Amino acid sequence: MDITTTQHSERVSKRRSVGRTIKAYVALTKPRVLELLLVTTVPVMILAQNGMPSPLLVLATVIGGSLSAGSAASFNMYLDRDIDAHMHRTENRPIVTGEISPRNALIFSWVLAVASTVWLLLTTNWLAATLSVVAIFFYVVIYTMILKRRTEQNIVWGGIAGCFPVLIGWSAVTGSLSWTPFILFLLVFLWTPPHYWPLSMKYKGDYQEADVPMLGATRDGLQVGLQVILYAWATVASSLLLVPVAGMGLVYTVSALVFGGWFIYESHVLYNRAVRGEQIKPMRVFHASITYLTLLFLAIAIDPLLPF
Repeated sequence: MDITTTQHSERVSKRRSVGRTIKAYVALTKPRVLELLLVTTVPVMILAQNGMPSPLLVLATVIGGSLSAGSAASFNMYLDRDIDAHMHRTENRPIVTGEISPRNALIFSWVLAVASTVWLLLTTNWLAATLSVVAIFFYVVIYTMILKRRTEQNIVWGGIAGCFPVLIGWSAVTGSLSWTPFILFLLVFLWTPPHYWPLSMKYKGDYQEADVPMLGATRDGLQVGLQVILYAWATVASSLLLVPVAGMGLVYTVSALVFGGWFIYESHVLYNRAVRGEQIKPMRVFHASITYLTLLFLAIAIDPLLPF
């Protein structure tokens, strides 16, 4: 092999190495969770503006929120690296595989946390920046460090961190908070358990192996199914509160009833299968919950733009 070929191979190898490193750091931010951020933040900003807000403000808020959520996710992977190694679902995370060292992951987490706070402070307002800091604190300290390994209700209260994007989006537009964003906060809060518990049922063995007391791993399908039903009904009921409080129109009202009815139906299917002793298919509810929330917030975005 001549020198030219060797140098070319080294350059290709270096590019691949850099690409893998970048991909690993992106994985630390849990990109799929960031999708939820977009789904909930932008529609709320449209609702707060009662029309289309400034595209630059939307972009700034989404960037700041993404950095904030990425920071919380990275901190979570750093703190949970011991249990991630024992779970099939998480065994390929970059800290577990050694692609990123724990020290570098921790530095990365802090850099994102500081960057998100400064960015939101400079491009939106102090309230949005403060809410971002509180969200990171709640997910990292309250959920990951305190609740996750101690109680089967961990996702109920720890899920509060995932409710903050609606507050951040609203405050970025208005500089204040009102009943409407708090109802949206309640909606996401009640939606989180019936969204996540089916996933914990699917990976019950993983959570038991890692000694993490997720409800889906500590209770049988009948008990979990009943809890999913109760929270699904509560989620849909809270979504209907927006109609009188925020003055939502026909598009949102019909969407909340139709999509909510479908979400409730899927939760009852899960429970009924458990009652009859049939094979439970928890991922149906998991995927249904994501589709439900996406369509509901799409209706939130469309409704203020229509005259009825």
